[in-house]
Amino acid sequence: MHVLLFLAAGTFVGYLLRSRKNVLAAARTAAMWSLYLLIFLLGLSVGTNDAVVRALGRLGMQALILSAGGILGSVLVACLVSQTFFRLGCHEE
Repeated sequence: MHVLLFLAAGTFVGYLLRSRKNVLAAARTAAMWSLYLLIFLLGLSVGTNDAVVRALGRLGMQALILSAGGILGSVLVACLVSQTFFRLGCHEE
């Protein structure tokens, strides 16, 4: 429920500030760095979990392929969505 409230609040504030280009650029930069932080924290969580680290050695190449496939798929879908709905490329402008 909290996630939906934050989404609604962000949408409302974004609507109010939509004409201010500097605010939009700052929000885009903050969102990108937030994503980097979330990915780092996910890696930190995986790296500190002994059960996961032990299982990585046993799973080996399968875990690597699944992880890489998940990341690649996420990036491709994000690029597709940004090009389709926002007319942006897959690179930072």
